[in-house]
This record gives sequence, structure tokens and C-alpha cells, in this order.
Amino acid sequence: MLTLALYNTYDTRRLHEAHLRAIARAGPIAYAFDFHLALVGFPLEGKPLDVAEEIAGNTTIGRGGKYLVELARNNKFHLLDFPRGGFPPQFGTPVATTRKPSEEKKITPLEVARRAVSGESFILLVGLGRRGLPEEIFKLARYHMEITGKGVSLETCTAIGAIPSKIRTLMEALQWKTDGQKNWRGYSSQL
Repeated sequence: MLTLALYNTYDTRRLHEAHLRAIARAGPIAYAFDFHLALVGFPLEGKPLDVAEEIAGNTTIGRGGKYLVELARNNKFHLLDFPRGGFPPQFGTPVATTRKPSEEKKITPLEVARRAVSGESFILLVGLGRRGLPEEIFKLARYHMEITGKGVSLETCTAIGAIPSKIRTLMEALQWKTDGQKNWRGYSSQL
């Protein structure tokens, strides 16, 4: 199981338009690339399906929130409190996404993809807000991952799109190679 987790550092008491836009944009991405979507520390109450339907009623993104609702109907949309010592174990290994991973915790997108193909679960944490992920999450996360390979800082919604698309593409290339295919779009020589 792969989970894209939006970690709220914007405002924990009141829901803002920025929250809604990020959630609405993340829904179709998670759906398209077969990820779960988790919201961490958002000022939302209710069951995931109720929340998804409420958000869907206020957006035109993702066919009017259709994909977010589909995630919720398939138990792939989760509302999590801020972690107190760790994330629920069913989400797997926590990975903080950052342009500056610490050397001792660094993991590459290719390694995440390899391990995901083998059945390991990961929760990939993306900070939503000007400050990004808080320091305690970098300490809590087992790994830090930089998605661009160049240390490029990405705007949050760009990262929301880039992370699942890169991981899923690498997973497909690894699976293709495992299935005996040769030189799939030039990836096999890199894998």
C-alpha cells in the first residue's frame, strides 16, 4: 500500500480555501496512480466518505470531486490526527519528502518503488503550508526522499503530482523488467 499524506502545517483550527484546493488536487492524483490519500491534522470531522462528499460539493477539480469520493468509497481516503509517537502501522514506513534529505535517512524514489513492488507499504508525507513538514516529522520519519534527483524545491501541488507519478512509473518499469520485457523505453538499463 502506498499512501500520499498531506501534512497540515497551514492552520489546524480552521479550514481554508488552500486546504480544499490541495485536497481536491490530490484526489485525482491518488486515484490515477493507485495511491491511498491521507490528510494529517486537518480541521475536518466526520467519516471519510462524508468529508469527501462535502469537499466534492465545493470543487470542480477532479470531475467535481468524483475521484476523491471514489477513493473514500474504496477505503483509500483517510483522516489522521497528528502523530503522537508514530503513524498507524497499517500505513507502513513513514517517508518525509524534502529537497534536502539527511544523508543518514536518505532513500531514493527507485528504492521506494523496488520495495513497494515487493509488497512493502509506505506513507509519503508532504507538508502543506509555508513551513513544509515540521522538524519532529523529519525526526519521526524513518526515511527522507527527494523526488527530483536535483534538490529542486517544488510547490506543494506540483510535488503532490510528481511523487505518485514518479513512484508508480518506476514500479511499472520494475514490474515490466521482472516480467521479462527488454529495454522498455530505455529504463531497463537504469534499473
